[in-house]
Amino acid sequence: MSDTQQRIDELVKHNDILLFMKGTASFPQCGFSGRAIQVLKACGVEPKAITTVNVLEDAEIREGIKGYSNWPTIPQLYIKGEFIGGSDIMMEMFESGELQTLLGKPA
Repeated sequence: MSDTQQRIDELVKHNDILLFMKGTASFPQCGFSGRAIQVLKACGVEPKAITTVNVLEDAEIREGIKGYSNWPTIPQLYIKGEFIGGSDIMMEMFESGELQTLLGKPA
């Protein structure tokens, strides 16, 4: 496993709610990342409970996360070490109530 893959693995394993995104929670730098944050907030997740990684600040992470998850796009959400998906999947799961259940929040 490369150093970058190890860094990603550590982040995934040690953060309950982890979002690899473009920008930050308070200043998303793409519409999909912004939507991912809004979905998490709509689920009742406190912003301080979300660990975000700005892939625009680290090219190795930006490319490495795609290989780590075998998912080609960003944002990418992990909950308790499990890869959930990008903003479209998050939205579908939110609408069905599945995301709230995973997060331990009422639907």
